[in-house]
Amino acid sequence: MKLTVKEKVSYGLGAVGKDMVYMLSASYILYYYQDLLGVNAIAMGMILMAARVFDAFNDPIMGVLVAKTKTKWGKFRPWLFIGTILNAIILFFMFSAPPSLNGKGLVAYAAVFYILWGVTYTMMDIPYWSMVPAFTEGGKERESFNIGAFLCRSRFRTYYCYYSYFRSKSWWRR
Repeated sequence: MKLTVKEKVSYGLGAVGKDMVYMLSASYILYYYQDLLGVNAIAMGMILMAARVFDAFNDPIMGVLVAKTKTKWGKFRPWLFIGTILNAIILFFMFSAPPSLNGKGLVAYAAVFYILWGVTYTMMDIPYWSMVPAFTEGGKERESFNIGAFLCRSRFRTYYCYYSYFRSKSWWRR
């Protein structure tokens, strides 16, 4: 079954939606915790490094879980649904630190919610990209399908970075 342009664009727009969440957290996590809440830069660097090391183990485990999932909704849909809902909840709490927290309590809060955010993002990201072989018949179609999704993502990132850069300049705000 050949995929239509509409199906390819729809999948690419889904990638944009996922990347919007990723870009929000990647762009503002340090600003929020360091500049607004006063967490030490070294502590935030350690949290981000620990999260990446944890991801090195978490991502393959999630891939195995997705591959072994057998439900009436398929192997991808349950993880996409659960991961998206949990990611939205964790994202809210990640940027809603209680005002009463400070010092080590705030560092612990940042660490727990940033790592949980990474886990829930993985819960929706791994199945999202794992669907590609299920949609496509062969290598050439799979390549064009992935290229379309990556083009949508890269265009969004370009616009986001461009807009964020000029929004930060004082002449833009006049």
